[in-house]
Amino acid sequence: MFIQTEATPNPLTLKFMPGVKVMETGTAFFTTAEDAKLSPLATALFQTPGVTAIFLGSDFVTVTREVSETWEALKPALLTAIMDHFVAGKPVMLPASAIAVSDDNDSEIVKQIKELIETRVRPAVAQDGGDIIFRGFEDGIVLLELHGSCSGCPSSTVTLKNGIENMLKHYVPEVIAVEAVA
Repeated sequence: MFIQTEATPNPLTLKFMPGVKVMETGTAFFTTAEDAKLSPLATALFQTPGVTAIFLGSDFVTVTREVSETWEALKPALLTAIMDHFVAGKPVMLPASAIAVSDDNDSEIVKQIKELIETRVRPAVAQDGGDIIFRGFEDGIVLLELHGSCSGCPSSTVTLKNGIENMLKHYVPEVIAVEAVA
């Protein structure tokens, strides 16, 4: 198995591409080993000291490290953990962790916002090893949660304001702002 790595806009996050499907549907983001107990892969990666977050995408894994660590020190252990996991044929997520995210009660505005995020925003940020999840629409403000390399990225504010906010305002006049939530 050959695992490619790629730098992301966030210098503390590295994208690992194992060349196989990682998540069958959706994404997963973990910031502690306790949260990661639903994912054998994330649990294995958190065993490497200095790992602060794991994001699982469709065909990639992003790992965020502590500022005091270096990729030179962490990368070999992370590559080994990812390779061992997939070679052993272990599941990425445990079956009980499936979560439904669609809501048929959404207003037309929320449906339009979700569609734009799903078709235009998420594919773009996935290329950089991250994800953006819709968390709400209140009083004209779109609330988004940043995962993977987007979380803590120095350019995430620019991406939110100059990219996503401008695009949503263009297509959905009811949108007045976009904010990140934890």
